[in-house]
Amino acid sequence: MTQRDRQRIAAGLAEGRSYAEIARRLDRPTSTISREVGRNGGPGGYRPEQAHRATERRARRGTPALRFAAGPPDGEPGDEVIEMAVRMGLPKMMARVLVGLWLSEDGRLTAAELTRTLKVSPASVSMAVGYLIQQGLIGRERDPRRRRDIYTVDDNSWYQSIVTSSRQTMEAAELAKAAGETFGLDTPMGRRLAKGGAYLERIGLDTLESAQRWRDLLS
Repeated sequence: MTQRDRQRIAAGLAEGRSYAEIARRLDRPTSTISREVGRNGGPGGYRPEQAHRATERRARRGTPALRFAAGPPDGEPGDEVIEMAVRMGLPKMMARVLVGLWLSEDGRLTAAELTRTLKVSPASVSMAVGYLIQQGLIGRERDPRRRRDIYTVDDNSWYQSIVTSSRQTMEAAELAKAAGETFGLDTPMGRRLAKGGAYLERIGLDTLESAQRWRDLLS
């Protein structure tokens, strides 16, 4: 991001524009703008010259956001996010890869960059990104010129993750209802499975509907 970009961000904030509006002006993802502002004083304290100098300092010594995922001193924000993701059920390595991507400058890293940053084996990164892609938490782009994959996160990743989770819930609902019918709805086991399946189906449908309804918040 150039110093001119940062000046335009500051102007947009002064005009009271949203991150999404500023992002459209700069032809950037909204997540890039929110991270830029968040790490440089927030909406009320953002100063383009200071932000530019801070970014140059980070570039000279290595991006702190990536060091968070690699195992920084206690108390760094990245550690807290990783632990939160683990408590929510995400395996530790998957959480480290996901947080490393979210806290990177542009939300785009190659497998080699993840391996080097996290100080883990290529196999561990490969396993983690495969899982995260399957869950809709990250995307994958192909760089044909250098014959490598680039793993990405953006605002749409939240939506895709919710949709993937909801569909898995509905698949579980279908299995439960089918098992209930197999055992017989006149049996305690069959009724229990059928009720559980109906509940999961309703939750899945409601979540899909809600995800679609509020998707504009990510644009």
